[in-house]
Amino acid sequence: MNKNLEIIYSPKYEVNLMEHPFDTKIYRLIKEKIQKEFKNIYFIEPSPVKIEYLLEVHTKEYIEKILNLNLSLEEILQLEIPLNREIVNSFLITVNGTILASDVALKKRIGLHIGGGFHHAYSDHGEGFCVFNDIAVAIKYLKKKKIRKIAVIDCDVHQGNGTAKIFQDDKDVFTFSIHQKDIYPIPKEKSTLDIELNPNTTDDEYLNILEDALKKIEKFSPEFIFYQAGVDIYEYDQLGGLKITKEGILKRDKLIYEFFKQKPIVVTLGGGYALDINDTVELHYNTLKIFINGYFDEDN
Repeated sequence: MNKNLEIIYSPKYEVNLMEHPFDTKIYRLIKEKIQKEFKNIYFIEPSPVKIEYLLEVHTKEYIEKILNLNLSLEEILQLEIPLNREIVNSFLITVNGTILASDVALKKRIGLHIGGGFHHAYSDHGEGFCVFNDIAVAIKYLKKKKIRKIAVIDCDVHQGNGTAKIFQDDKDVFTFSIHQKDIYPIPKEKSTLDIELNPNTTDDEYLNILEDALKKIEKFSPEFIFYQAGVDIYEYDQLGGLKITKEGILKRDKLIYEFFKQKPIVVTLGGGYALDINDTVELHYNTLKIFINGYFDEDN
């Protein structure tokens, strides 16, 4: 019997952020690359998230501000992206995209989202290109489905500060962030486990540290994993200072896949701002390819 895999994607993720290191056309280019390389892949386009789901994480006041495009200049500067109806709609769709990826993961073990990972959004404000925290909303959604122990493996170059803060008092959510120590966000929040890396950290050191951390997460015995697969650890990224090669990022993805391939896992793309957009697309594609191949190679 032929297997198939649903992947979450919307053309509405591609929005105009003006001159900006975050180039949203990467999502379309990644989708096209997958479409060209794989058969038995079906793309699901999300609708905007229900407000009741957003309210599980974000305050009513903040949601209304965003929906009414009513942020102050200071709040827009903190967000670091323009705010208009198209961008708000894109984020509403993205949040539901990560929820849908969670549903796919419950059924098929792997839920892939060509988008998502907006981990800097707090309950009462957005920052660092992040309006709503899709990972946090999806976690709350899963908890209503009686999934109790959830781990977030956040490998962005920047700490997942919003996610850490939202779940700081929830012992059933293990927030792990491995990030560069001397860059945004400053100050940082306290995750369940934080690993701060010096600038210029290279592949071998990174992978050894990560493997030790994954063993600690394994002891938590999570029922469900969110993998924030940021590729802004790449040596030629505009916003990071680590020296991880393309091969190093591929090894990272394989390591995480192998550790948790028996668990339902959602992959969100997170950050990636390489000097050459083709590198960003390739790196994100390589991550998704590990999980796609893992799914199709699995004996069912």
